[in-house]
Amino acid sequence: MNYYAKPVARLIDQLAKLPGIGPKTAQRLAMHLLNVPEETAYNLARAIEEARKTVHRCSVCGNFTDCDPCFICGDGRRSRDVICVVERPRDIVAMEKTRGFKGLYHVLHGAISPMEGISPEQLNVRGLLKRLEGGTVKEVILATNPNVEGDATALYLAGLIKPLGIYVTRIAHGLPVGAELEYTDEVTLGKAMDGRQQMI
Repeated sequence: MNYYAKPVARLIDQLAKLPGIGPKTAQRLAMHLLNVPEETAYNLARAIEEARKTVHRCSVCGNFTDCDPCFICGDGRRSRDVICVVERPRDIVAMEKTRGFKGLYHVLHGAISPMEGISPEQLNVRGLLKRLEGGTVKEVILATNPNVEGDATALYLAGLIKPLGIYVTRIAHGLPVGAELEYTDEVTLGKAMDGRQQMI
């Protein structure tokens, strides 16, 4: 039995479709939107509508943008000979926050996952290979997630890129700053050992 008016029930159903939002959180969000000043709720609706209408994938890297090319691809100060490959646009934000990478990016929009029916053909691999033509790119950094799907994707891409004579690297995986060994899982600790570097 539905205890809400139909418009409220529809709002809850739509909010519950968002990632990480369960039924109870959807109910709380719906009640919040109904209680805030009308203009606040309409501002949210307009922001969603504007984003859906104006944001698209960059024709070069695949990042979400409202201009083409995106502001990163269009930045002449960035190094053109290094491309960092990531799974999702939000990964670019994480990388940019480090302020350490000054090259370009390429977004795959996913990772190879046979369990979910995601094959390489469904990813932005063709766009990456097209960017590697011409000999400008000297290094490709594979920054896919450190899980089964990310590792499989990195291995697949390395197999395609290495024959082109381009240097292929993978981001190191290991212990976060401040971590204690006794609380670290075996896989993370193993990755940290494998990625060890000589001390200067």
